[in-house]
Amino acid sequence: MLGLHRKTVYGWLAKAREGGLGALKAKPVPGRPPKLSPTQMRRVYGIVAGTDPRQHAFGFGLWTRDIIGEVIRREFGVALSAVSVGRLLKGLGLSVQKPLYRAYQAIPEAVEEWKTSEYPSIAAEAKKIGAEIYFGDEAQVRSDYHAGTTWAPVGQTPVIQATGARFSVNMISAVTPRGKLRFSIIAGTMVAAKFIDFCRRLVADAGRPVFLIVDGHPVHRSKAVREYVEFTNGTLTLYRLPAYSPQLNPDEWVWKNVKHDRIGRCQITGPDQFKALCIKALRRLQRFPHIVRGFFHDKNLAYIAAPETAA
Repeated sequence: MLGLHRKTVYGWLAKAREGGLGALKAKPVPGRPPKLSPTQMRRVYGIVAGTDPRQHAFGFGLWTRDIIGEVIRREFGVALSAVSVGRLLKGLGLSVQKPLYRAYQAIPEAVEEWKTSEYPSIAAEAKKIGAEIYFGDEAQVRSDYHAGTTWAPVGQTPVIQATGARFSVNMISAVTPRGKLRFSIIAGTMVAAKFIDFCRRLVADAGRPVFLIVDGHPVHRSKAVREYVEFTNGTLTLYRLPAYSPQLNPDEWVWKNVKHDRIGRCQITGPDQFKALCIKALRRLQRFPHIVRGFFHDKNLAYIAAPETAA
């Protein structure tokens, strides 16, 4: 039941017969004793997991082994090498991770209000009138954007041959919690007329009222867009997310998937091929709605799942 070899069990029984139950007590593991006590290690964990290096008079905003080693020296008078610090952090359940950046202009109270009050009200109204909720966003991907890694001999950086020309593709998309994705490739700069055209086709495709949630882009707030929304007589309603809060928009995951997971790993040869790759990546998501639904599993988007599940 416990996965132990019978020889191990027989050995324990022999020790118990010869020396009693006391002979079965674990013996201290030989080796150098740790320089930090359990209490001090908990303190290190609290500092790294709960504070910012700048709170400890460091000008650098990311935790490194050298900075953590300096904090340990200041706090406990113990000098540890970078290797020892790394081993300590791993033992504490910490790992090296790429941080997410958030705009300092964001207002936490507005974000909380959106999650707990505004969006639940939108979801309730959508359920009442039979409207479909979409989250929309625009994005641009450039030909010189690269992502991903590859294996190569140590000390020999691999070279991928691609075009040196720079060009871009502008896109707009909208997603629903049920995995539906609609998109359009935009020629040139996004302006009110192009956004309105996308909204018009989105409503026609839905066949019922649409609640479209977007960010505070100037186009979304333009007079032409406001007049168009009024003209629809409730067929289209626009809602805006709190300022500087992209983590609240699941459509950001569409762009991560298209740009980082797909386009950024391709060899770009020209504008037409580049545009075709963008369309292919978006159509792939349309064919696999379970991937789109997976975007909503982000912990920052939990506020969406609850009302939708109830609906």
